[in-house]
Amino acid sequence: MTDLTATVPRRLPVAVDKLGVLIAAIALVASFMPFAAFRANRIVLGESKSILGALPGWEAAILILALVGCIVLALLKTPTLWRLAASLAMLALLFVAIGHAATNLTPPGDRIARVSPGGGFWLLVFAFALLAADAIARLKLMPWTRIAVLVGVAAFFAVLLASGTLNDVSVLREYFNRGETFWREAETHVALALGSLFAATIVGVPVGILCHRSDTLRAPVLNVLNIIQTIPSIALFGLLIAPLAWVAANIPGASALGISGIGAAPAMVALFGYSLLPVVANTVVGLESVPPAADDAAKGMGMTDWQRLVGVQFPLAFPVILTGIRIVLVQNIGLATIAALIGGGGFGVFVFQGVAQTAMDLVLLGAVPTVALAFAAAVVLDAIVELVSPREVPRD
Repeated sequence: MTDLTATVPRRLPVAVDKLGVLIAAIALVASFMPFAAFRANRIVLGESKSILGALPGWEAAILILALVGCIVLALLKTPTLWRLAASLAMLALLFVAIGHAATNLTPPGDRIARVSPGGGFWLLVFAFALLAADAIARLKLMPWTRIAVLVGVAAFFAVLLASGTLNDVSVLREYFNRGETFWREAETHVALALGSLFAATIVGVPVGILCHRSDTLRAPVLNVLNIIQTIPSIALFGLLIAPLAWVAANIPGASALGISGIGAAPAMVALFGYSLLPVVANTVVGLESVPPAADDAAKGMGMTDWQRLVGVQFPLAFPVILTGIRIVLVQNIGLATIAALIGGGGFGVFVFQGVAQTAMDLVLLGAVPTVALAFAAAVVLDAIVELVSPREVPRD
């Protein structure tokens, strides 16, 4: 007898992406959460609005259809380039939608009311940002391509802000009330992060070289730096107030240089202390990773210790050292927020003012640029590390 089942085509099972299941679940839950919150002023409790309640009918329908399509795309095993394009498009649509929701919910001419993004909006942003990050990792984009993507995202937000689409969102209203203060604190924040990084690099790299060459020096230096790293940031800022106040009061010229018990000086010293361990440790590890054959070849060519260090060891160790610098910069951008507690300035000024006033929008005015700066720094320095790292030569 003929086997009839052999002639019946089998249906291929639908391939499901494992990470996509998690992303789809997060996006699905977020779709039913509040998309925006309306408040009569910046302090009172808000009235939650869903996507249907926050946007006009046709805009809400477009957003929901786009969400359904992206959720299905994330759930199934689809081409990686499609996933990246869809996630970036969805993120752009979400930010445009929250701007339109704020305009739609704010009464005409009302400058007191506040419309802020709801929990559903932030969770949707997280879900599709995760989808975009996963797609970029799978595509294994070249360093310059990753930087180009970052520049494209920054350009999109610049155009979106310049267009006024987000002007009625609560965070932007807080910015319009504090524009001059915002940029002054932004300069302070960047100065604290970069200044402490520069000082730690100037001091830490030579100390790391000494630790690499002296086993007796390495253990005590790294132990001391480890102890500093374990001290909570607020406690370290507080511990520095008394000695720096004494220095300012008793050493001529110290006060004129800006040294005082509170302000930027203790914040800079504390960030410098936190920065030393990654720089010193990575310098030691980088120098130890130099192939002995390369060093022996340099010796055979008659190079002095200094010539081997500058011409052979340091260039080969540089990618590892740069990785430590990348860690320090991202760390210091976040830690500089705490400096506001001792009068050091920075974006933490808005964060702690918002906490004291129970004004979440003011907290976001300080938190969002801090996160954006840290993310951009990580992407750029990761790309630079990859560019300067030696490429492996394929073996025949």
